[in-house]
Amino acid sequence: MCGRFSLIQVKDLEKRFDFVQLELEFEPRFNIAPSQSVPVVVRENDRNYLRMFRWGLIPSWAKDEHLGSKMINARGETLSEKPSFRKSFEQKRCLVLADGFYEWKKEGRIKAPYRITLQDGKPFAFAGLWDTWLSPSGQRINSCTIITTASNKLMETIHQRMPVILPADKESLWLNVEASSSHDVQGLLTPYPSEQMVAYEVLPYVNSPSYEGPECVMPVNKLF
Repeated sequence: MCGRFSLIQVKDLEKRFDFVQLELEFEPRFNIAPSQSVPVVVRENDRNYLRMFRWGLIPSWAKDEHLGSKMINARGETLSEKPSFRKSFEQKRCLVLADGFYEWKKEGRIKAPYRITLQDGKPFAFAGLWDTWLSPSGQRINSCTIITTASNKLMETIHQRMPVILPADKESLWLNVEASSSHDVQGLLTPYPSEQMVAYEVLPYVNSPSYEGPECVMPVNKLF
């Protein structure tokens, strides 16, 4: 499961992900939620481009856009089997840019929010899929989903699923659908090494998808 994430470190993203930025200005985001616009990298005409897509995949064949609210995540184990994801897995793969994500751990009757990052704290890419949906009025909506897999040892203590974080040296393979088939990249949909990640409990500000302040990433223990 991945229902919320952050991208605070927006400086030098072009260099890190080698994309062309087409007059898009992206401010630091502390609490990105489903249905919002999220930064993704897609490959077109042998170049990587930064785009803003709605989070929640709306397949091209969908009758209405509301289906997207149910498709913020896609299980990596069944992408080739699900009609909602199979075509995108073969033809429309993307990178969803982030520097941390949130998950809620059950502690008795409450759920405590945790933020999970890489140990170095730097930005990374979720494995994503995208599609374009045409509304009855002719509006084109580009949307995406984040692929999930079984949790690693770190995440097992918090939740049974986690988003697929791609190794930096495999991002180009994931994006290049012309050079790599879905079969070629299936092996990338595995848990990221737990020894390269950290998790810490954060303040409950993040519980509200409408709250966007920096308090969302503040560790609980900083209060004491």
